Amino acid sequence: MAQLLWQGQWMLFVLILFALVFSLTFHEYGHGIVAKYFGDRTAEMQGRLTLNPVAHIDPIGLLMVILIGFGYAKPVPTNPRNYKSHWGEFFVAAAGPMMNFFLAVVTINLYKIGLIMGWPLFLGEAAYQFFTILATINILLMVFNLIPIGPLDGHYILPFFLPEKLRRPYQYYNNRYGGWLLLSLVALSLLGVPVFQVVWEWGQTLLQLIILV
Repeated sequence: MAQLLWQGQWMLFVLILFALVFSLTFHEYGHGIVAKYFGDRTAEMQGRLTLNPVAHIDPIGLLMVILIGFGYAKPVPTNPRNYKSHWGEFFVAAAGPMMNFFLAVVTINLYKIGLIMGWPLFLGEAAYQFFTILATINILLMVFNLIPIGPLDGHYILPFFLPEKLRRPYQYYNNRYGGWLLLSLVALSLLGVPVFQVVWEWGQTLLQLIILV
């Protein structure tokens, strides 16, 4: 993202940065609110059950977003031992990506409705950039976080669909090597290897499928 500043595209830089912070904030809030529903108030007690981005943004993660276009927010703290159901861990993990999916659906369809109705707020190049960037970032965050490696949400979700003989080895090796695998993939991506090309392609396909108007 930093290259946008060097190229003088300040507005585009601000739009993308806002969209990322907004989307990451709702992602983490989604985890926290569903954890509370299942009986775990850890996030609420630590002041993380809020839509204030200050509570969720990690300074280093935000700096990484600005410099290299890839970063992270502070994970919402949870305690699975407090869940009222065995499925609590599944739904809490899925809540973040699903929150991003919900935002993408609302954003792109609200924009389309605004265009059809001719509302001034939704007309012009700036509106097109804002709403499409916000929808795209949210759909990409959903797809990316569902990858079942490292600390991503997908690694909590996948075990619920694996038979016991595969679940335990998967959890063992992912806990041991998943984080390194994810970092390696990110490094390759930064070096120009299109390792996340499938994430982009799936995201673009889903973005077209969720347009309802």
